[in-house]
Amino acid sequence: MIDAEDVKELSLPLPDDMHHHLRDGEVLADTVAAAARQFGRAICMPNLVPPVTTAEMATAYKGRILEALRSRTPEGARVTFEPLMTLYLTDNTTPEDIKQCAAAGDVKAVKLYPAGATTNSASGVTDYSKLTGALQAMAHYGLPLCVHGEVTASEVDIFDRERVFVQQRLPEILQRASQLKVVVEHMTTKEAVDFVLAAGPNVGATITPHHLLANRNHMLAGGIRPHLYCLPILKTEADRVALLAAATSGCERIFLGTDSAPHALGMKETGCGCAGVFNSASAIELYAQAFESVGQLDKLEGFASRFGAAFYGLPPSTETVTLRREQWTVPPS
Repeated sequence: MIDAEDVKELSLPLPDDMHHHLRDGEVLADTVAAAARQFGRAICMPNLVPPVTTAEMATAYKGRILEALRSRTPEGARVTFEPLMTLYLTDNTTPEDIKQCAAAGDVKAVKLYPAGATTNSASGVTDYSKLTGALQAMAHYGLPLCVHGEVTASEVDIFDRERVFVQQRLPEILQRASQLKVVVEHMTTKEAVDFVLAAGPNVGATITPHHLLANRNHMLAGGIRPHLYCLPILKTEADRVALLAAATSGCERIFLGTDSAPHALGMKETGCGCAGVFNSASAIELYAQAFESVGQLDKLEGFASRFGAAFYGLPPSTETVTLRREQWTVPPS
């Protein structure tokens, strides 16, 4: 542990965000600008409308992201942000689809949404028995599987959906393709932490800043705070403590993924609000706050800047970002 008060300035290799929702359309210029402020690369989620289900759609989406970034980049300035694209997995995804993605080069991972689990997941997986060929093709071509780890059965309590997925579905996925790299995205429970830490080198995980800093009391006690509502939902304080211990453990298979997920204000502050926390405008500062809270700022560099890149087979960034201890107002979202 280090004395946080002794740290006035901290420089890191430019971090990577291994789980990011940029959305599409008019909002894209704003979300890309926020992400590019502090991340060199981002794994970009495919749950658009319609979802990104082919290599061609992924390449087209990457083009829109880069065009939005150029629209916010001053003339003559160098564009450094790199979007890393994902394919939306469905019951009908074939080994040939995976082969085409690997050949095209823009797709760096495949995303599994259980149907109905979160925003724009209606086209997601309903029958895991249909995935074997695609999963084995991913293992063959070196495309990791990014998993939204929740079951959606109505009889399972919303606070238990990740725990049940880790117990039942995750072992099944790994059994169908034992060499497949799997990322358990936005871990929220002690059970998920225990599973990942005990797993082999092909199983990694991401953790969001909001799950490191908040529990379900922050969202529900004394009134509902819709801007903390996300899926997987915030869990208990014991789960948060387990996540923070995992993030600061130095395990090279656990790394940064913000799950930054913007929605229009009217879609959050309403009678039936959307799930998602938009945090990319202040994400690295929030992670630093979490790591500092347990005296582990020296562990932030690996978590934020090295482990994710290594898991995905990417070189570490040669650029840096510097955090300074000072009063700061979070930019409006």
